[in-house]
Amino acid sequence: MANEDDELEDMLEELDSQGDLDASQQLLSIRTESRRYDKPVTIVEGFDLPKSDLKSIASDLKSSLGTGGTVGEDHIELQGDHRDRVPDLLREHGFDVGT
Repeated sequence: MANEDDELEDMLEELDSQGDLDASQQLLSIRTESRRYDKPVTIVEGFDLPKSDLKSIASDLKSSLGTGGTVGEDHIELQGDHRDRVPDLLREHGFDVGT
């Protein structure tokens, strides 16, 4: 029985490592837009992840930046201009960020 548990753990670890590889192969872009009352919004695009993973990353970014935001189909919107800090935070998550 213990051998089956070990095999399952090995398979889960392999899937986790493949997830990291997938993240590094995604090229993300970061831009800002002016919204209502000329308020800036930082938009991170190019994700190819399940919505649950995207929500988790958005939550981490919002906490790190101390700001609000939302998740779209394949992008994250953050309140404010965070182009200077977001690339480093995304790289910590294993993503490749274009300029």
